[in-house]
Amino acid sequence: MSASKISPLSTLSAPLRLALFDARVTAPLLVALLYYPEKLRELLPERVHPLITSRAVIRTLSILLGLSILRGVNGKLSQWSANNWKKDAKFVKSQELILISGGTSGIGKLMAEDFARRGVKVVILDLNPPKAALPSGIHFYQCDVTSSERIAATAAQIRREHGHPTVLINNAGIGTGLPILDSTEQIIQKTFEVNTISHFWMVREFLPAMIKRNHGHVVTIASMASFMCASNIVDYGCTKASALAFHEGLHQELRARYNAPNVRTTVVNPTWIRTPLIEPLTSHPKFTDKVLEPEDVSTAVVDQVLSGRGGQLVLPTSMSLLSGIRGWPTWLSIGLRNKVSDVAKGLDGIDVEAAKRDDRDPERWANFRKQT
Repeated sequence: MSASKISPLSTLSAPLRLALFDARVTAPLLVALLYYPEKLRELLPERVHPLITSRAVIRTLSILLGLSILRGVNGKLSQWSANNWKKDAKFVKSQELILISGGTSGIGKLMAEDFARRGVKVVILDLNPPKAALPSGIHFYQCDVTSSERIAATAAQIRREHGHPTVLINNAGIGTGLPILDSTEQIIQKTFEVNTISHFWMVREFLPAMIKRNHGHVVTIASMASFMCASNIVDYGCTKASALAFHEGLHQELRARYNAPNVRTTVVNPTWIRTPLIEPLTSHPKFTDKVLEPEDVSTAVVDQVLSGRGGQLVLPTSMSLLSGIRGWPTWLSIGLRNKVSDVAKGLDGIDVEAAKRDDRDPERWANFRKQT
C-alpha cells in the first residue's frame, strides 16, 4: 500500500501544531506557567525565562486552550447529533454483511479487501468481473447499478446466498473532467445515473431490512465537489452535491419517518484523489492542494463503519472548513472557486476518448461504450 505524500513542512510543523491546538498540550503548559514557574526556570534555558511570566504568552495559551475546548465540544455535539443522540452501534463482525458497489477496482476494491482482512464478509457489485481471484470472504456479483431491475434480481440472489446486507456502501462513481460543451449527452446522463440515481435504487432495495431490525449503515461516497463546483467538473460536481443531499435526507427519513435511529448514515467528502485523470492537474505548477491516496479514503471509511458511528468524513480533516463555503461571503467563495477553476485549466486538451481511458475506474468505460 502506498502512503500519502507528506510535505517536509507539514512534518516539521506537526509538533508546533500539536502544541498550539491540542488541549492535551496547552492545558498542562498553561498550568505549569501559572502555578509552577520556578520549576520551569530550573528546567528551561535562561534565554526563555522571560516567556515564563509573559502575560502575552499566558493570554495566548488561554485563548488557544479555549478554542481547543470549543472545537472538542463542537465535534462531540456533531457526532452525537449525527447518531441521533445514541451511543455507537455494536458492530459484530461475524454477524455483518458489507455490500459495496463499484467494488472490483479503485477505492471499492481497497475497502472490500480491508473489510475481509478484518474478518467481515463482503459482497461487491460491479459491471466488470475482478481481474484476479478474490480473497476469502469477498463475493462478486455482476450488476449494473443504474438498472433497478438488475439490482432487484441481484439482491434476491444475495439474500438467498448470504442473507440481508447490514452495511451498504454506495461507492460506484464515474467522472471525466470534461467541460459542459465538450462532453456528450450520454456521458452527462450516465454520470448522473451512476453517481446519484443509483443511490436511490440501492437504498430502496436494501434499506427495508435494516429498518426492520433498526440496525445497519448506509455510506455515501460523495466529494469535496459537493461543496464547491469548479470548471471541468460541472456534471460531476452536480452529482456529488446531489449525493450529499441524498445523505442528509436519508438520515432525516430514518429518524422521523421510519423510526430507525440506529441505522447509521455516513457521507464521505474527499478532496482530489490520485488518479491518472487528474495527473495534468496535479502536475500544474500552481497546483498546491492536498492530494489523497486511495488508501487514505478506504481506510477512513472502513474505520468509520467498524466504529458503529455515522457522520460526515471530510478528507483530509484539515479541509473541513470548506464544507461551509456556501455560507461564506460571496466574494470569498467565488474567489476560491475562481482559483480552483484557473488551475483546472491543466485539464484542457482531454478529449472524450482520453477521459474514458483514464477515468479513475478505467475498466468501467468499456461497458460504458457498449451501453452508449
